[in-house]
Amino acid sequence: MTYDIYREIILDHYKNPRNFGELENPDIKAKDSNPLCGDVIEIQMKVDAKGIVKDVRFNGQGCAISRASASMLTELVQGKTLDEVRAIGKKDVLDNLGNPDLGPARIKCALLALKVLKVGVYSYIGQAMEKDADLS
Repeated sequence: MTYDIYREIILDHYKNPRNFGELENPDIKAKDSNPLCGDVIEIQMKVDAKGIVKDVRFNGQGCAISRASASMLTELVQGKTLDEVRAIGKKDVLDNLGNPDLGPARIKCALLALKVLKVGVYSYIGQAMEKDADLS
């Protein structure tokens, strides 16, 4: 694929974000911002007893890169286990975006949703471990 096709995909996810909105009573909820450009992303997830992402939503505002990245990331994590979600990295996000040539400030826009996702997942896992420890 050429970069022009990826640019169109990025604009489509920006204008028509997938999984945009809020969940009622999410199991996982995390939010962060990029103070350099004002992007704000919140990710919410419902997880079943087996640790599988059953539903995911994001909200917030930001540039085309941050919104498209969040939209694509929500599609990527749907139906995955939390272990599979934890394994998603920078390369996966940039591959989804078509590996655009981004400067340091724009790379933070592209990776904001991944950062928020990881914070949410690790907080959820930590809380679950604390609950297990309280039972012993």
